[in-house]
Amino acid sequence: MEPKTVLGVDPGLGVTGYGVLVPGPKGLRVLDAGTLRTDPKSPLSHRLAELYDGLSEVLSEFVPSLMGIEEVYSHYKHPATAIVMAHARGVLCLAARHAETSVLAVPATRIKKVITGSGRASKEQVRDMVRDILGISQPVSPLDVSDALAAAIAAFETVKRDRQR
Repeated sequence: MEPKTVLGVDPGLGVTGYGVLVPGPKGLRVLDAGTLRTDPKSPLSHRLAELYDGLSEVLSEFVPSLMGIEEVYSHYKHPATAIVMAHARGVLCLAARHAETSVLAVPATRIKKVITGSGRASKEQVRDMVRDILGISQPVSPLDVSDALAAAIAAFETVKRDRQR
């Protein structure tokens, strides 16, 4: 059975993008999309609580059955980035668990491949294809939102493919 509502998340400590999609007769449709932002001057624990609370509100309002979230990736030259991203992902996954929403971690290359056909596509190519796939007339901005919508599409397509096997 396909998910009824899918939440996509592009995790970040400063800015987390999210997008909520529902399948319909004409394909996936956007219910909501936006960003959760934290104050860079606040202590880490406060910022993580802000992310948790913000995503909990989205989960409560839309009650998705599936959350697609990008897997942690960081270049080996920037290990601190991976650590910060892991903190953010952890509280976002915890919020989903508390809302009884299944979580599917999807590698960035898989998301790009599902959306554009290439695992090496640029963020701008992903943004443009997300617009086409979802039939959005206005530009999707910021890139955190288009990345979150892409994660939702990829999670939906992955679950759909796996259930057809």
